[in-house]
Amino acid sequence: MRDLTTSLPDSPVSCHPAALAAAMEQSDPQEIFHRLVSRPEDEATFLLARRVLAAFLTETAEAAAVGATAADLLAEAAHVRDDLAGRLAQLAGTAPAMRERAVPALLEGCWLDVLSQPALQPALIVNRLMEQHFVLRGRGVPERSIAGRRRRALEAQGVVLPDLDAADFLTLTGARELTVVTACYYLALSRVPASFLPEVAGTHCAFRALGVDETLFGEEPGPDPAPILTEYFEIAGRRGARDRARAAAAFRLVLRLESESVGMLADMAGWEAALPLDGKVARIIARHAPYAGAQHGQVTVGRRLLSEALADDDIRQVVWELRDSPYLKRRDGDGDGDFVKATKFGGPMFGIFDEEEAAVFKAWEEAIASGAAPDFDFEPCAAGDEAAAGWRERLAAAEVPDAVEADAGPLDQRVFFHRLVNVEHFPSVIEPAREQVRTVLDKAELLFDHGAGGRYTDAAFFEYTPEALLSRVEDIYWKKLVDPYAPLSEIPDRDAVIANQKRFALGSLIDGAWAHRSGALARFRRRSEAMLYAVYADEMGRGDLAKNHITLIHDVLRSMGVELPHIRTSEFMEQDQLPEFSYPFAIYQLSLSLFPDSRHAEILGYNLGIEMFGLGELRLHEKQKLQYHGLDFSYEEAHLSIDNLSAGHARQAAEAINVHLDRVRREFGAAAVAEQWRRVWRGYASFALFVEQPLVRRLLAGAA
Repeated sequence: MRDLTTSLPDSPVSCHPAALAAAMEQSDPQEIFHRLVSRPEDEATFLLARRVLAAFLTETAEAAAVGATAADLLAEAAHVRDDLAGRLAQLAGTAPAMRERAVPALLEGCWLDVLSQPALQPALIVNRLMEQHFVLRGRGVPERSIAGRRRRALEAQGVVLPDLDAADFLTLTGARELTVVTACYYLALSRVPASFLPEVAGTHCAFRALGVDETLFGEEPGPDPAPILTEYFEIAGRRGARDRARAAAAFRLVLRLESESVGMLADMAGWEAALPLDGKVARIIARHAPYAGAQHGQVTVGRRLLSEALADDDIRQVVWELRDSPYLKRRDGDGDGDFVKATKFGGPMFGIFDEEEAAVFKAWEEAIASGAAPDFDFEPCAAGDEAAAGWRERLAAAEVPDAVEADAGPLDQRVFFHRLVNVEHFPSVIEPAREQVRTVLDKAELLFDHGAGGRYTDAAFFEYTPEALLSRVEDIYWKKLVDPYAPLSEIPDRDAVIANQKRFALGSLIDGAWAHRSGALARFRRRSEAMLYAVYADEMGRGDLAKNHITLIHDVLRSMGVELPHIRTSEFMEQDQLPEFSYPFAIYQLSLSLFPDSRHAEILGYNLGIEMFGLGELRLHEKQKLQYHGLDFSYEEAHLSIDNLSAGHARQAAEAINVHLDRVRREFGAAAVAEQWRRVWRGYASFALFVEQPLVRRLLAGAA
């Protein structure tokens, strides 16, 4: 039975007053951009995202979109695309346009980064979108991703940019305010996509339908959004008009935002073309002035130090004084003046200006030498400023809708689980989750000395080398998982088999969740992050519902007559078919997933444990028992296949650890590797802590 979810029910947002205040104090678009990119683990970031979306998504626009069909929207997109085509053709391949578009171009698809999550899987439309996300992500290979290809195109134009979360990312792009404000919408959607599924569908399809960056960067057409939009509208139509109206409003919003962006690029190009030489010099100096510092020493222009002059906002005055200074004067028979000489090899400013900028300075010096009159008849570039001012005003006035103060006190296990699944509506659960992770990881070190006694794992600590890790993995595989296997001579009765499946079902219903936030946005360029993303994509069938592990476990349970409400619902909190003792393991896994940055090392170790657990005796016995009673065994079979040690997830998990620690060694040194390795192995031990309960109980009893 297919999951035809197209939106989640509206719900208040539970938060702490301090987090709400932090979300409200952000007003500058650049500050909002940096917070949304670089602080995904904070409660305030979830709230800020909702506030940004409230500024862009209005009930008026939603009401105006009632009755719009997928065909209507695709026709509107085609009309807008045709209208933009002429301007885009002139801008395609030009460095200024590509630099300005670098921000949204590198963000494309970010709104899908964590759309596939426990609250939404295995919804049909989520998997359709995930299939396109997997393509945009280069099928898990950063260099082949759309962002990777666009970075190479930018570098070919001399535009080399750091990661999106770098403090100077926006400065190095020179992004205008309209670009930053627009990016804030896309980023906000990426932080709370489950709550805004209709808007995600509309945004993705509109952005893809216009293909602005495909034209600018000279790319082949990417995934076609038309079938997804058509299917979404068909499914949503069964639920009423609102989901379609929300998707249509977001679709039209993106048509507007992208039209404003292209209009700004065209205006920038026109301003640049009309700029006199003095104006071009002013633009170049303005770009480099923030980095001038005090290294100019006692160099003066006019009657003040150059460093002081550059600190002022009036770049025109600096250019005027520099024009009249001796630095631009050519000495008889001596070729270039002092300023141009300083930009050449061996000069104090060599390498500061690129070839195009150096050519402008040389032409400027030649014009001055020929007696050309100053030409300051130009205005600073105002491209996009009017549209940006409107959006900025709305951002400043926006609030977080439906915010309610979080409950105080400890959480019941079922409530804790419910809030973790629905973290977008309960961001207040983040701090309890952080504490839960810390507690489990501290306790897991119990196995560092005695982990070799585990039945399915060996969490005993050892000194790391890549070879030592692979040796331990192979030892566990053969000695713990494969060699002990022998087919069962007696099969438990049907009720016992079903009861055992129910023991593990809750963990299976959130399969892959530990990695579902890994590799998003700025982190995807790191190979270990991309490898975790690829593992998660495999767990979800890469968008193919027939291979999706959440679909498979539901099929298994259904074959036993076990029908469960979706784990995100309040009804699931009341179900009595799954045992209470299975909740701590699921709670830990969901808690760990919320910290893809600060707990990356631990997630890598946990990933190794859980991927190896899919192999060997336990799975083979479960498959035999299910098969004997005529029950669905596809979930067990899928893990025995995909988790294999030769090339599957178990091998990839070990390789991801080695890749991560190799990067740490190269960037931070051997001491940092030792610290990170201990954290990785704590992550592995935290998995063993739940699996090896008989051993843990004996150890705790002995310690007592």
